[in-house]
Amino acid sequence: MPLTGLECKDLKMVIFGGKGGVGKTSCAVACAIGLARKFKTLVISTDPAHSISDSLEQEIGFRLQPVRNVANLTAIEISADKAFQDFKKEHEAELIKLFDTSTNFDDEDIQQMMSLSIPGIDEVMSFKTIIDLIEENNYEKYVVDTAPTGHALRLLSSPVLLDEWIKMAAKMRWKYRYMIESFSGEYKDDEADVMLLNLKKTVKRIAVLLGNSEKCEFIPVCIPEDMAIMETQRLLKELRNFRISSHQLILNNVMESDESGFCRQRKAAQRKYIDKVHELFNELQVVIVPLFPDEIKGVTALKTLMQVLFDEHKELNREVK
Repeated sequence: MPLTGLECKDLKMVIFGGKGGVGKTSCAVACAIGLARKFKTLVISTDPAHSISDSLEQEIGFRLQPVRNVANLTAIEISADKAFQDFKKEHEAELIKLFDTSTNFDDEDIQQMMSLSIPGIDEVMSFKTIIDLIEENNYEKYVVDTAPTGHALRLLSSPVLLDEWIKMAAKMRWKYRYMIESFSGEYKDDEADVMLLNLKKTVKRIAVLLGNSEKCEFIPVCIPEDMAIMETQRLLKELRNFRISSHQLILNNVMESDESGFCRQRKAAQRKYIDKVHELFNELQVVIVPLFPDEIKGVTALKTLMQVLFDEHKELNREVK
């Protein structure tokens, strides 16, 4: 059974996630290669230990890079730290104004505050970068390769985190506004207010996109092992809490060969886990991906995986029995 619904015109963002080592990056990039045949596509990595460069055998980094030998496909590996540094540089005046009018910090305190990171800001800046890229509207499809489950969930919860920070900052600004109005009778929004308002709009845009099943889909990647299945179960529960749509699941590294005693033994051992996946995730379409004899690396290998995901490689896409 192949991946379905990804070529729907309204679907903008496809997010891949799951336990470490299950093949998320390979599946994400292969899917992006498939979509690029019909759509101008951007594949994005939010994993601090970026693997897209390794997967494509091409240096990507934090810049838009056309993928060699794949038309219509561009890649970028988001550096959350650089995104945060760029944000501070762009909004330095507004942030200084916010600290100056909302705290008792002196100039030295403010400069020290500006030099610090903010807990959880990595995920916030990563998602803000994604939203900024989507709003530039230079691509038709955006495929996101996330880090292992814990980081991915923090990424998905980043709108809540940023919204709480904005509320706290706005509350501090309200005291300043009240004081100004008390003395002068009126208050005019300044650059700090505009920055907070724009950040608030960003939070809303992220939340709207994630919660729209027609525009965003999360595809968990799992392997037929107990720990991976349990982590996928927890992941899907959190996705439901975030109201993020998930219609299908990729079950990767499934042994199909009967050519040796080891293969037959491995295939038999996986059978109970494959049945467990179908039982636990019966509301999802399960896409079976066989265990490949070689590492999935480079465009040629990724295109072979793409053919499996889109059910175009009949020899490899046999039903597991």
